[in-house]
Amino acid sequence: MATKEITLRIGGAAGDGVNSTGEIFAKTCSRSDLHVYAFNAYQSVIRGGHVWYQIRAGPEKVHSVGDKVDVVIALNTQTADLHIEALRAGGCLIYDPKKVKVDEARLPEGAKAFPIPLGEIAAQFSKNPIIQNTVALGAAMCWFDAPFDTFTEVVTDQFGHKKAEIIETNVKAAQAGYDYAKEHYGKGSYGLRYGNKRRPLLTGNQALGLGAMAAGCRFYSFYPMTPATSIGQFLAENGPQKGIVVKQCEDEIAVINMAIGAGYAGVRAACGTSGGGFALMAEAMGFAAITETPVVVVNSQRGGPSTGLPTAPEQADLPLMLGAGQGDYPRIILSPRNVQEAYDMMVEAFNLAEKWQNPVIVASDLLLSEHLETVDTLDLHPTIERGALLPFNGNGHSPEAPYLRYKVTPSGVSPRAVPGMARHEYIAGSDEHDEDGTLVSDVRYLLPDAIEVRNAQMEKRMRKLDGVLGDFEKPTLVGPANAPLTIVSWGSTQGAVREAMAWLKSEGIDVNSLEINYVYPFQTKEVTDLLKTSKHILMVEANYTGQMEKLLRQETGIVCHSHLRKYSGEVIWPKEIVEKVKSIVKNTGKTPAAPTPKGGMH
Repeated sequence: MATKEITLRIGGAAGDGVNSTGEIFAKTCSRSDLHVYAFNAYQSVIRGGHVWYQIRAGPEKVHSVGDKVDVVIALNTQTADLHIEALRAGGCLIYDPKKVKVDEARLPEGAKAFPIPLGEIAAQFSKNPIIQNTVALGAAMCWFDAPFDTFTEVVTDQFGHKKAEIIETNVKAAQAGYDYAKEHYGKGSYGLRYGNKRRPLLTGNQALGLGAMAAGCRFYSFYPMTPATSIGQFLAENGPQKGIVVKQCEDEIAVINMAIGAGYAGVRAACGTSGGGFALMAEAMGFAAITETPVVVVNSQRGGPSTGLPTAPEQADLPLMLGAGQGDYPRIILSPRNVQEAYDMMVEAFNLAEKWQNPVIVASDLLLSEHLETVDTLDLHPTIERGALLPFNGNGHSPEAPYLRYKVTPSGVSPRAVPGMARHEYIAGSDEHDEDGTLVSDVRYLLPDAIEVRNAQMEKRMRKLDGVLGDFEKPTLVGPANAPLTIVSWGSTQGAVREAMAWLKSEGIDVNSLEINYVYPFQTKEVTDLLKTSKHILMVEANYTGQMEKLLRQETGIVCHSHLRKYSGEVIWPKEIVEKVKSIVKNTGKTPAAPTPKGGMH
């Protein structure tokens, strides 16, 4: 029976070339008019350990890595042991019987073992053992009946910077694997139609970097920290020809202060890090806020605390982002839900930062940052909104009128000058100040006029939040409005939720979802209106303490009836959401008891 999608998982040890093999197949699918979602699961070692790469592709939008797989390529016995039960009926396990031991009794019903002498075939073309991956991929392409010409094109692009013989070796090895599989096992019956349309395929970090370029970013600073590092790498490779200065700094304190300095100088500036580095940036976040300097900060979350799980996805930095920097200030937090939105929201972050003269946090996570996903459209020439930035010719104010950088205004936004503009000098200090920047925190503090200044400046800054809320897109419910259960999620969990909803619908269970991407300021009225009639609310998020659940309750007073929280370092699988919803449906009319934490999820 024809299916609507195909899923390949390849596993081995770090250093076995799993990642590059997976990317080649992902690109082959994306250039064959298929939607793709691919994810690399790896450990924090250079060689050894266990890694696997999963690619899911189909003619319709693919929202997550999925659950079951059609083909597992096992490069070692550990992979066969760990992933054999992930196969669905009609799937196959490809392996070299001389290197990999397989217990065929563990194969799921309807799945098959395809022993192939990968090493022997590879040795015909190269002494490099990694060529066995290409042989195995050729066999998988035969089973999927994938277009070999497109694969050849991808390999040519992938290794084009190397010798021509390397390209030829890989193509011949793949063809040999394809031919062996065709002769011994035939082709699978997936019935996919492969076309010629090339769909853009990006990681979340590439989308963030490309969004920064399109938004007119001119300075990006970073200190290498997984999973945010590749934003800096992407911009270092592609940014200079677009006038972007990329700086790898000595630590995260330097990172954010350099970005703030660039923003103060008048260029669009950003920086990126993960939770541990973001913690070091907290003081500078407050500095950007009180000086009203626009800056964009990407925090790509990973498993914590401390070094925690450097290569694992998690959504556990929300309190850190909400509280970064002492005191009250009008922070903005955006949380893209997919790769397309990572691009769009990065552009939006720069516009919000300059329009409201404020730091903006883009909350990503390892899953969003590092997975590959096809996108439909990218507006490479977006609208750029620079807010109340005065023209550099110095004509913003007459000689008779003093320049008030922090002038109290109804919107909270004041005219912004950059250094070097005649008659526009001001002090940008970290202390509280009056309208022209003169500090009031020393000998003037507690005097009546200073108290008035403090109140006026604090209220001015916080008024920005009302305007920011007006710029946010309104949230909506996805799915039937009167569904008996509503799933609430934020950020990259959207994909698993969407897949689970489709699965549940196919079994006659209607649910809807609220997928939060504008985290702060919180859209209290809109969210309350959407959820106030919900019969049962299930919160899904990747942390232990229910961080978004607490924010929802704090901002709206709404209490979720159930939750699914995962903190094991694995992605949230659609199947887990489906099983949770079914358990709730089974207990309709009762309030489900909060489960005891077990196995890294509760």
